[in-house]
Amino acid sequence: MIKKAKINELQAEHKCTNAKYEYHKRSFVSRGEASQCVVNIYHIPPMKSACPYHYHCKNEETFYIISGSGTLKTPEGEMAVEAGDLLFFPAEAGGAHKLTNTSPAEMLTYIDFDTNNDIEAVIYPDSNKIGIWGSGTNKVFQMDDEVDYYDGE
Repeated sequence: MIKKAKINELQAEHKCTNAKYEYHKRSFVSRGEASQCVVNIYHIPPMKSACPYHYHCKNEETFYIISGSGTLKTPEGEMAVEAGDLLFFPAEAGGAHKLTNTSPAEMLTYIDFDTNNDIEAVIYPDSNKIGIWGSGTNKVFQMDDEVDYYDGE
């Protein structure tokens, strides 16, 4: 079945649980709706980021900046991004990224096209964490909490 929608008609979800991170997300193709992709539209308020600096171990991402401008943190440093830019993040350390809206007044809006692998690990280099997502597991751990494979067995 083909799906068609207007961005502004999609239900918006607001997330703001940390002073630095906030977004409004509109899901077009949600996780589980398709077997190989997820498509969301993100609106990042001024001077905020949607997510901490991270990279995926399996899922690749592509962003298309619809409106606004910001800064993209990558392993090579920071770069300016603006409406019309396409950004690809491979599933590896070299694809690490953090998008920040640097405007004091304008929303940064982008489409996020993701591959969909279940189960997925996400690495957060700045805070030394790992997130495990999928198959009913959505947890984040400090990398220093590593234990031996047979610990507790």
